[in-house]
Amino acid sequence: MRPLFTHLLGGAVLASACAGIFAAEHEAVLRPFNLAPSADLHYTLKARQKGLALAGEAQVAWRAGDGKYSLVNETRAQMLGKILESRSEGTVDTYGIAPAQFVEKRFRKEATTATFDRGAKTLSFSAGKDTFPLLGGEQDRSSAQWQLAALARAQPEKFTPGSEWRLFVAGRKDAQPWSFKVIKREKIATGLGEVEAVHLSKAPPPGDKDQTVDLWLAPGHDWYPVQLRYSDEEGEFIEQTVDKINKK
Repeated sequence: MRPLFTHLLGGAVLASACAGIFAAEHEAVLRPFNLAPSADLHYTLKARQKGLALAGEAQVAWRAGDGKYSLVNETRAQMLGKILESRSEGTVDTYGIAPAQFVEKRFRKEATTATFDRGAKTLSFSAGKDTFPLLGGEQDRSSAQWQLAALARAQPEKFTPGSEWRLFVAGRKDAQPWSFKVIKREKIATGLGEVEAVHLSKAPPPGDKDQTVDLWLAPGHDWYPVQLRYSDEEGEFIEQTVDKINKK
């Protein structure tokens, strides 16, 4: 299994399969959405990697308005410095967030780009040869959680335990279906105090050894993502929890 920090830097991925299988699971679904207000969010980061406890921070700049959006992420870990920086930007269409480009720079790696060519209706990658059709609603690894927040803001009554929310998500060199299931509402400790949040989880397929991704969205804070956790079956994890939100 790859180190969990590699998962963070490379993003959450599902089991490998051929592009044709992914394409068969790729569908466009029109759903009501309401984008969260522009804001800067600061997170504390903690992790367990190869038995070592690590700490750090992450900053997210989310901007939405005039039919456009941008999302800038920067993550730092103690002893390592900046381990991830990414930028997702594009427009807002009838499906919600519509990325045009997703650029990711990992620790000691060259930047990679996923290009959403709306004219040609094709998704392509600088680090991979696969291409996928753009049908509507596709996301990248950064925008996916914000698309979920937009869906929840529009129809909060549907984010009930057991409900599932599927997205087709682009990474560094391919795109794959992600399926988030709502677990429950729970209170979590944050730098803002105790916050009630809706817990969603994306588990790997049965028999697969990839990581689980958990996401907490806070209805009382405009459904902003207030916590994100990557974990694996060996007990290693990376978790970031919000401690500041400044609306813009």
